[in-house]
Amino acid sequence: MYDVALLIERQLTDLDADQVVALHEGLDDTIRYHLLLPVDSSATILASSMSALGGGQIVTIADADVIADVQHELSSAGQAELDASATLLTARGQQVTTALTEDDPIDALAELVARTSSSEAIILTESHVVREFLHLDWTSRAKRKLDVPTLHLLEHVPFSAQAP
Repeated sequence: MYDVALLIERQLTDLDADQVVALHEGLDDTIRYHLLLPVDSSATILASSMSALGGGQIVTIADADVIADVQHELSSAGQAELDASATLLTARGQQVTTALTEDDPIDALAELVARTSSSEAIILTESHVVREFLHLDWTSRAKRKLDVPTLHLLEHVPFSAQAP
């Protein structure tokens, strides 16, 4: 079994799934992809939204039901994206596991790589030019933290358009 940890920023497209699978064509082992999708915590979103509405003042939210409802919505939306992404890979004959995380994406990726004994990590995001320039993007952080090969792919962009 050849395990690959795949950190995604949002739902995969057909192009994304085709390209990820193409990276491992010709391997003799069975490939298993471990999809990881970060979701924001409701408390963080509500706090930033309320402070923006309050003119920079931090407003606390005491209604636990509101926080629970927002968290449920965030988790449901994330799970739907994760399920759709897994469906694309399984339709291509791949084995897939999925997980959502509210934790720091790179910490969660490191834990996933260790837990699954993944041989490599793929990070699929949109371009974040400033973060990449400053080496604060997920891929730069992952390369410093992980002891496995780490590849960054741009989501929804063909390989030919990603070449330097």
